Amino acid sequence: MNYPFDVDKAIKFLGSISDLIFVFFDPIGQALRKRTLNVVESLSAKYGEKIKLFLSKADEAGNETDRQKVLMQIVQELCKRPVLNRAGFDLSTIYIPNPNKPVRCANQIEEVCKEIEKTINRTVQHTLNALETDCTRIENEITNIIKRNDQSRSENLKSSGKGVILGLIGIMLPVLVIVGFLASSNSGKILSSILGHSTTEALKFYLNPFLIIWESLPEDCHLFIVIFIIIVSVLLLILAQWHIRLQPTLSRKQKNALLEKAEYVQTIIKNRKRQLYDEYLRQSVADHEL
Repeated sequence: MNYPFDVDKAIKFLGSISDLIFVFFDPIGQALRKRTLNVVESLSAKYGEKIKLFLSKADEAGNETDRQKVLMQIVQELCKRPVLNRAGFDLSTIYIPNPNKPVRCANQIEEVCKEIEKTINRTVQHTLNALETDCTRIENEITNIIKRNDQSRSENLKSSGKGVILGLIGIMLPVLVIVGFLASSNSGKILSSILGHSTTEALKFYLNPFLIIWESLPEDCHLFIVIFIIIVSVLLLILAQWHIRLQPTLSRKQKNALLEKAEYVQTIIKNRKRQLYDEYLRQSVADHEL
């Protein structure tokens, strides 16, 4: 029979995620074929502690002598493979009892049921404990995200302030040079015609110290000073641009969504976990009493 998927890989995958792996050797069928034993050997190499071996339909293996022969044959085939030839080798016999066909054969199916029940209880406990741990981890992660977001907003505010100040200084320096040049005695008429006489006089009053220093300098240095001021202004604008680069932050909608998720985990999921755990304890006590 052909399947649209790799059967061996599918069995190995299921074995990797299961809590118990039961291997049933049918005394009538071809349970000891190489392909079957290869899969069992591969699973045993990785998940030996989860594998349980059984002789199923043990009541159909004939009399006690025939069953012993079947068991010996299976054990011999398994022991030929180093991975399966391990200490504490156990091959249990199980079958479905038939009241109309009494058989003198040990039936360990009850032990199998108890093993399944014990594994389920252990898995349920582990799952419930993992649920609470995951809820706490989610809450802590949301808290850390919001805390980092608040820090990023604070740093963005500081960086933006620095960037704005540097940008204003970078813009004002050349503006002051230009206005100071236009307010000088040589170009005062140009500025007066643009801004008016009263505004020009006010600018001259406030820029008087700058004008005194500017006019005291040799005319040969004016060009170099202007170039220097332009270079400084460009550097300040570059620094302003660098400071204004903001870190990504959450929007108000995204932050509210995270807070809602944290509240949902705290009020709904954790309470549901407590309810499930109480229900599991009541069921365990009831089963024990039965």
